[in-house]
Amino acid sequence: MAYRLSGKVAIVTGASAGIGRATARALACEGARVVVADVAEQGGQETVDMITGAGGSAIFVRTDVSNSEDVQAMIRRATEEFGGVDLAFNNAGIEGTQAAAADFSEKDWNRVLSVNLTGVWLCMKYEIPELLKRGGGAIVNCSSVAGLVGFPGIAPYVASKHGVVGLTKATALDYATTGLRINAICPGVIDTEMIHRFTHEDPNAEVQMADMAPVQRMGRPEEIADAVVWLLSDASSFVTGQAIAADGGFVTR
Repeated sequence: MAYRLSGKVAIVTGASAGIGRATARALACEGARVVVADVAEQGGQETVDMITGAGGSAIFVRTDVSNSEDVQAMIRRATEEFGGVDLAFNNAGIEGTQAAAADFSEKDWNRVLSVNLTGVWLCMKYEIPELLKRGGGAIVNCSSVAGLVGFPGIAPYVASKHGVVGLTKATALDYATTGLRINAICPGVIDTEMIHRFTHEDPNAEVQMADMAPVQRMGRPEEIADAVVWLLSDASSFVTGQAIAADGGFVTR
């Protein structure tokens, strides 16, 4: 079997569960050595155990992506353990609370933006020099369909995910001639713990969420992982600066 990412080193933030865990496992299955980064230590170590138990290579690094020192330590650990960085999936994010835009506290607004948008920028800030040392590579930032259209009641989340799309496009242009490609993935409603928290595990609310997509179901984390692996691999070598919806057709309605 030919592994698309043999010899590559990949960072995945927010990898303790959901899309991040599925992507970390998929990257390892393609031969990458994976740095599993998250604030959730137990879940992050469980992801590592899943990868190593299947014969892959991975380490866990506790990382708060909104903290510059944590992000720099994550990069140092990756280079010390694996010799460098080739690929990154900047996936860590939080949903925040639900309210009308003017009713959010400044604290809640700042927290969502610091993780979802500043966190992506901090990761790229310290990943990019390492990728360039190795001749380029690829980065995928996790946005959302909420980065392409608006939703009521979650203004900080929508603003942060629109920001990720803009940041991705601008940064892709900055490095377009260097061998570094940068894209964003925009998942729709995916069957993850975040969605269950958002719906408060109300079955009726989850059915309504699933019905928002023309395919009338939630996506699976593994389906997003497959798209991310493609974007990080040479199979997508002519793709950069794109915000790709993986949403069951939601934004095409």
